[in-house]
Amino acid sequence: MARKTGSHSEITGPRIRAAALKLFARHGYAAVSMRQIAGEVGVQAGALYLYTPDKETLLFELLKSHMDDLIVAWDAEATGGTQLDRLEAFVRFHIRFNLDRPDAVFLSYMELRNLGEENFAIIEGLRREYENRLERILRAGHEAGAFSTPDTKLATLAIIAMLTGVNTWYREGGRLSRDSVGDIYWDMVRKAVAA
Repeated sequence: MARKTGSHSEITGPRIRAAALKLFARHGYAAVSMRQIAGEVGVQAGALYLYTPDKETLLFELLKSHMDDLIVAWDAEATGGTQLDRLEAFVRFHIRFNLDRPDAVFLSYMELRNLGEENFAIIEGLRREYENRLERILRAGHEAGAFSTPDTKLATLAIIAMLTGVNTWYREGGRLSRDSVGDIYWDMVRKAVAA
């Protein structure tokens, strides 16, 4: 089926993904129909299939895009310095990045189960790739005697879970600023790995 004259795929495609992200985060993947996504965008339901073969592919693309963006952003920001400096940079980066993307973070943790086996494996691989970046910091710090982390994999998972958990309770304009949250969480992580 050809796109109708005058359509703008570079505009409509991103609008479809933005609408799906918002609706999936608000109502849950299973409760949202392609017709609802189309209605949010202002196109006919059949038009969505010019941009995605099915709803699962749309979810997969949202999750993959989030993980790709996360990895690229960290790699661009990763600093030198001591292992302690690198760990602090990671903590502050992770909180800041995720607070700017609450819907994507919610989907990444709550809707992963709706992916088929192949798509699930790809997203899990990207998550491991990101986690490995933190684990390398922890392992190097442990080997240098800067950190006391006898099981760096377990420490990695615990730290990422703690940092990602900020999205469940943080509210812009609330009692704590983002910077204050970063300071407090950095202090907790630093104490957790202290040698």
